Amino acid sequence: MADSIKKQMTVGIFFTAIAKYSNIFISLIVTAILARILSPEEFGIVAIATVIIVFFNMLTEIGIGPAIVQNKELNKDDLSNIFSFTIWFGLILTIIFILLAKPIAIYYETPILEPISYYLSIAIFFNSSQIVPNALIYKDKDFKFIAVRSFSIQFFAGIIAVVSVFLGFGIYALLINPILSSILLFIISYIKKPIKFKLYFDIKALKKILSFSIYQFLFNLINYFSRNLDKLIIGKYLNNTMLGYYEKSYRLMMLPLQTITHVFSPVMHPIFSDYQNDFKKLSDSYLKIVKLLAYIGFPLSVLLFFISKELVLLIFGMQWGKSIPSFEILSFSVGFQIILSTSGSIFQAANSTKIMFLSGVLSTIITVLALFIGVFYFENIEAVSTGIMISIIINFFQAYYLMYNIVFKSSIIKIIKCIFPPIVVSIILFLFLYGINYITLDLNMFISLSIKSIFSLLFVTFYLQFLKIYDIKGMIYKLIRRK
Repeated sequence: MADSIKKQMTVGIFFTAIAKYSNIFISLIVTAILARILSPEEFGIVAIATVIIVFFNMLTEIGIGPAIVQNKELNKDDLSNIFSFTIWFGLILTIIFILLAKPIAIYYETPILEPISYYLSIAIFFNSSQIVPNALIYKDKDFKFIAVRSFSIQFFAGIIAVVSVFLGFGIYALLINPILSSILLFIISYIKKPIKFKLYFDIKALKKILSFSIYQFLFNLINYFSRNLDKLIIGKYLNNTMLGYYEKSYRLMMLPLQTITHVFSPVMHPIFSDYQNDFKKLSDSYLKIVKLLAYIGFPLSVLLFFISKELVLLIFGMQWGKSIPSFEILSFSVGFQIILSTSGSIFQAANSTKIMFLSGVLSTIITVLALFIGVFYFENIEAVSTGIMISIIINFFQAYYLMYNIVFKSSIIKIIKCIFPPIVVSIILFLFLYGINYITLDLNMFISLSIKSIFSLLFVTFYLQFLKIYDIKGMIYKLIRRK
């Protein structure tokens, strides 16, 4: 990786990691408190509304944010016109969502969904309004500001959510974070990057980013259904309680992505977009990231399988025990997801959102097929989890085939060579943890979790150092010297 890329990635990942890990810690505390007061059914109800809100937020975005980051020729007038469009479009979609609130509640036979939808509609407008100023901050690679902003919003919204649940807000306490976060994100971003609003905007500015943004939007649309149809189908055809259990297992499984790839991905597109005309440099640099993520993701996947019981019960409480089997199954997909979640940034940086959309279509077909089999044939969340896990692995290979064979005119074999050694390490770790799991069966859950986690960390660290894959000892020594 070139020195300039390495330096920018290091700075970006450092500040993004600080914010992300702090946010995850805050989120876990807030969720742990709310999960002990509110019921699985209440979480299931809000999960339905949240899925629909995410869909509307995606409609407001229509690929504009990444397109602004990618395009280096937009002037102030262009940005003003695009910003004005997002304001008006966000307002229209907010009104549409308000009108749909009652039909949504009737469809799911859950009356409380109507007022919940009214409140959540606020987030749609502000999420649309912040698109342009937020994209400009990323375009400037101002990762320090982004980190401080993210932590401040999450901390403040978390406190308000906890206070509200103790004041008796009940299920409405779950709405605090999405609503308040969207408002604060817009205010802070706009103060940082003020943009002139026009009552009438020129559509020509949108045409400049249309070829990129349209396929980005279509990918987001198809990816939305791929990621969220499971919750909508389970909530309708099984029940809200089962959805609550599934949502918790899925959310816990997604934590590694938030912890790892969501630190890399926001940094990758702004940096790699500078190399959109040099595919070899882009490809070679990305392979180094894939290798690193593979050595993190696959061993972590094994560890999560063996600490599933401890994690679920310690974080959410004993009443969430039925989430454990689903989490165990989903944990096998974590390694593949950690790597796959960064692929979008590379498709974007290579100006290949059309191929990314094609990958999204294939992904959705495979995922929906697996979901329908789990819900309508087996009729339980364990079968759904198994289908989702298998579909993620299949989609991993189709996505990277398209990226390397079609976009980079290279070969997917390069990716396979990167992930094969980490998978071997993970298999060895699985055998060790299988034995340790029997030893720790009767121990306190926290002690059991600590033993398995520490052993896994030491095992992987020793392996990487002994085979000189990464000089971890040297990295630690350099860090100590700097301090």
